[in-house]
Amino acid sequence: MIATVKPSFLTGPVQAPTSKSSMQRGCAAALLAKGTTIIKNPGQSNDDRAAIEVIRALGAKPEWVAGQLHVVSTGINPVSSTIDCGESGLGIRMFTPIAALSSKPITITGSGSLVTRPMDFFDEIFPSLAIGIQSNNGKLPLQIKGPLKPANIEVDGSLSSQFLTGLLMAYAAAGASDVFIKVNKLTSKPYIDLTLAVMHHFGVEVENRGYESFYFPFKKDTSGYRPQTYTVEGDWSGAAFLLVAGAIAGNIIVKGLDVHSTQADKAVLQALAAAGAVMSIETGQLHIASTSLKAFQFNAMECPDLFPPLVALAACCEGKSVIEGVSRLAHKESDRGLTLQQEFGKMGIHIELQDNLMIIEGGTGLKGATVHSRHDHRIAMACAVAALKAEKAVTIEHADAINKSYPDFFDQIKKLGAIVEYL
Repeated sequence: MIATVKPSFLTGPVQAPTSKSSMQRGCAAALLAKGTTIIKNPGQSNDDRAAIEVIRALGAKPEWVAGQLHVVSTGINPVSSTIDCGESGLGIRMFTPIAALSSKPITITGSGSLVTRPMDFFDEIFPSLAIGIQSNNGKLPLQIKGPLKPANIEVDGSLSSQFLTGLLMAYAAAGASDVFIKVNKLTSKPYIDLTLAVMHHFGVEVENRGYESFYFPFKKDTSGYRPQTYTVEGDWSGAAFLLVAGAIAGNIIVKGLDVHSTQADKAVLQALAAAGAVMSIETGQLHIASTSLKAFQFNAMECPDLFPPLVALAACCEGKSVIEGVSRLAHKESDRGLTLQQEFGKMGIHIELQDNLMIIEGGTGLKGATVHSRHDHRIAMACAVAALKAEKAVTIEHADAINKSYPDFFDQIKKLGAIVEYL
């Protein structure tokens, strides 16, 4: 799909999308909880649907009932020898340890950029957990055979926290008792907070010892996860694009966000405040309106998914904004540091990559251009948001990349007044 976004002003209320981070963790917990779990406000992005198909392949019976997702599970009982995680980085890293709870041989696959992302982590860790593992030189597909046996291990958390999420959830399901997982250089700590919150909601506990180790205390009760009613949160990652759109070209109300959420991308509020955005936080909603904006500095090491919307924000701020955390961008759907530099460069925005820093020269005006999403959902949305303040229309090739996380994005900004045309 090709989408053309013309300069526009947004007004009115809009509902935040559902969090795929929350949704996928909820699906995993529902699989591990024997009984019937009800998931309210379920997401329907490509990544969410991939998670539903994964738990189905692992033996759960998910069913849509009146807009809710009902999941009936008897635990891990694979009905397929192959599990396809689609293009979901969280899905592949979280569900692989969970699938390894089974003694059946299972092949883990994915598609898109996922096939090029490093998976060496499993080669290094799984033998210590009595899991047979064979990868394609550290990449997909993975061939695994459990069952996982919890043990004291030490893992590298510098690339992603998603591996740790999978291990924590799988350890609890395997009845881990008096064992720990030590973690070096953990990144994206708020995502681990979200994982622990979901586990707690489903009745299992882990001791977080300063994000340096996670301890499963000795326990006699090994009943594990218990079925629950779970409500998927509004998504700060997707809503960040709406909030930036409001800050640069609108007067909008974004509903459905919890300011007390553990989601890492809630930190977008800090960046917006630093840029001088006009915001008011009310119960269950945020009101944000455009004004003149100033350059800002922001550390995105714990929330690298904020880079794309914040680049769109920085492009409309007077002066040079600096965002730290470029090292976290190489293994996303695209190499986002280079992609942002190149695609925003087409719109006349100069971006310098300097070691771990991204320096964006804003206030110089955004030009009309033809850009490419690079098959990256967040790049497509970032370019669309920037287009609202461009001098002329911006055409986005492969704009349907948004389906990965936020399929309603263009429809929602159109309802707010954005002029969007499709080819």
